[in-house]
Amino acid sequence: MPAQRDPHTSPAIRAFANELTARREMAGHTKVELAELLGYTPQFIGQLEACKNVPSRRVAEDLETFFRTDGVFPRLWENINDTKNVAALPPGFADYLTRESQATEIRIYSALLVVGLFQTEGYAKTIIEGFGVGDTRDLVAKRLERKSILEREDPPRVWLVLDEGVIRRTIGGPQVMGEQLRYLYELSQRPTCMVQIIPYRVGYHEGLGGDLTVLGFADGSHIGYTESAGVGVLIEQPSGVSDLAIRYDLLRGHALPVHESQMILKEAVENDERPGTDRMA
Repeated sequence: MPAQRDPHTSPAIRAFANELTARREMAGHTKVELAELLGYTPQFIGQLEACKNVPSRRVAEDLETFFRTDGVFPRLWENINDTKNVAALPPGFADYLTRESQATEIRIYSALLVVGLFQTEGYAKTIIEGFGVGDTRDLVAKRLERKSILEREDPPRVWLVLDEGVIRRTIGGPQVMGEQLRYLYELSQRPTCMVQIIPYRVGYHEGLGGDLTVLGFADGSHIGYTESAGVGVLIEQPSGVSDLAIRYDLLRGHALPVHESQMILKEAVENDERPGTDRMA
């Protein structure tokens, strides 16, 4: 696997890297020396220890043969393999999910796709399969579990702003997209969920760079989360959250009123249900 610029954040990968460093130093070898003994390049050993590359099964077996660790390296590799789907989550997102379930207010802007909290099964499956992580069933199930907060007795208040392209772009085929549109329209009818759409005619606006979320809690505190190009950032500093909230309000200013947005969603649903209709026309 090619190395990446930033270190992997997976605990399993970090555990492997830490064990490798510890065993190498205990044996009194430099990275160059260990690389020569194992038949790898010094750069590769450095990448493994810096968590910038992921070890293969063969690497784990070679290290086990060399260090004789009673199966430590193969077990660490198995842990990496068992948890590899977690790598599909952007950095910072795991912490965000914990806080999302506790929120009493959720403000979300989505630039390109329906965000995970509001995805239907088919839509989520299409998106997750695009990550190329193999068996997607567990990830899809976990994503759908997030929607339980919208169905509980005291659901959070939700303000969802979508760029119009989100509802015009067909994801997963007509049937999948039709189910997704119907779910969004149903959500827009709930008294606890306000859905607004930023129309194409607005042209360029501040939200085209990526998604953003502001979560509010019962104690009056807030946190923010932004995501762009697969990189997620959890924001807890008050000044940063305030800046994100202002940006969100600016985006709502570009959006159509709730009732007009509902009509656009309703029209999209009706067009989707009309035989032979081209949704992009």
